[in-house]
Amino acid sequence: MEFIDYSGVYQIAIPVVIIAIVFEVIFSIFRKRELYKAGDFFGTAGLLLGNIIVSLLFQGSVLSLYFFLYEFRFLNLVDKFPLAFLWTITFIAIDFVFYWYHRCSHRVRILWAIHMNHHSSTEMNFSVSFRQAWFGPISKVPFFISLPLIGFDPSITAIAGVISTFWGVVAHTQLIGKLGWMDGIFNTPSNHRVHHGKNKEYIDKNYGNLLIIWDRFFRTYQREEKKVIFGLVQDLNTNNPVEITFYSWKEIITDLKKASSWRQIVTIIFGAPYPNSAVGKNSSLRTSLIKDLSG
Repeated sequence: MEFIDYSGVYQIAIPVVIIAIVFEVIFSIFRKRELYKAGDFFGTAGLLLGNIIVSLLFQGSVLSLYFFLYEFRFLNLVDKFPLAFLWTITFIAIDFVFYWYHRCSHRVRILWAIHMNHHSSTEMNFSVSFRQAWFGPISKVPFFISLPLIGFDPSITAIAGVISTFWGVVAHTQLIGKLGWMDGIFNTPSNHRVHHGKNKEYIDKNYGNLLIIWDRFFRTYQREEKKVIFGLVQDLNTNNPVEITFYSWKEIITDLKKASSWRQIVTIIFGAPYPNSAVGKNSSLRTSLIKDLSG
């Protein structure tokens, strides 16, 4: 496996992110916006720490898997396209796969149990972008193994993925308003505020990371109109990273203990999540399951 050097990306991105957070904190204090709360911030720190630990434990194995699958690629894109174009389509491909991973993370209960951590904050600021699920690095693998199989070089994909991740930081803020035509193409702060909203019309919308065009095409796009209320449909009222991480898992285990058929087991694990998803609340299959388990 080739050695992938991320250091250049981190040396540029990390200082920029730190400066942005410091500026946002100072702005919040002087303008009395209360964009940051200590408990929420430390909850985010705990979730980030767990995410980093899991990433370090599994990063080598995941990269090895990607390089292994790359040997069986369907296309040899490196030889077909100029390097600049290859980087461009790599960013687009990553964003497309991320859209579906992100969308499934809101629509499939076992994935929502992981991703829900990111939405557990009732705040919206740059630091919330680091409220990452402990098991997030693992849950992405089934989706992103498609890229090396298609023919995307894992060396390029890994670095482009890190850059895309830092772009996501920019979208987590209330300081930047609407940006006109850019809101129709990119995942701007306005678009991403919608994604973190628990307003009825905002739930399960705007899944893109770099681009918002996938949402527009697949009809999951929603403009920011009413004031966004951030958080889950039913907030957890805790900033304990352990409680946040395992909250939905405990619900799943409780339901599995009550299950009396394979149909119920499959629905509990892969059905729509509840109660923090519009899909989960309105799913007739989920309603039927709840009645079965309770009766």
